[in-house]
Amino acid sequence: MSYIKSKIFLSLSKTQKSALCNYLRALVKKSPDFCVDEIFKKFIEDEEYYFKMNNPHFEFLSNFLFDEDFKKETLLYLNECKKYYDYKKSQKPLVEAQKNFEKEKRNYLKKIKMSKETPTKKQLYYYDCLCKKYSIDKKDTSNLSKLDLKNMISEILDEYSRNSEHIDLCRD
Repeated sequence: MSYIKSKIFLSLSKTQKSALCNYLRALVKKSPDFCVDEIFKKFIEDEEYYFKMNNPHFEFLSNFLFDEDFKKETLLYLNECKKYYDYKKSQKPLVEAQKNFEKEKRNYLKKIKMSKETPTKKQLYYYDCLCKKYSIDKKDTSNLSKLDLKNMISEILDEYSRNSEHIDLCRD
């Protein structure tokens, strides 16, 4: 896209060119289902409307809005933007798969790290409280890792949440 950008709108200043290109690109992004010709028509109609209202987006376009070279360059740029967004759309499943893979990798590494650390005082205290609350015999936690204790706490909570659901169902 940068190659096309360097070949079009040569009569505009750098700032004007950037503003116009950003606006055109946003138009393509907003309307992915439209073809390039429809997007161009909409752009021209909008600009004509704003010129009639004396409030144009791009005053510098007044001289060559209907110029054939401008139309050709604009269509070329819109076409490149359309290709870019279609490509991004086609890559979306791959990007999502990569994100999921990275998320799983982080979780795996977190578990590895937790399996090597000693449990925190809060974890130990919470485990003690759960054991008292549910009248469970405490296991020896001196040789357990953070991960082991986390899993034990999760098991207790899961078991007693299932039991409470079962009790609630029996009452109905």
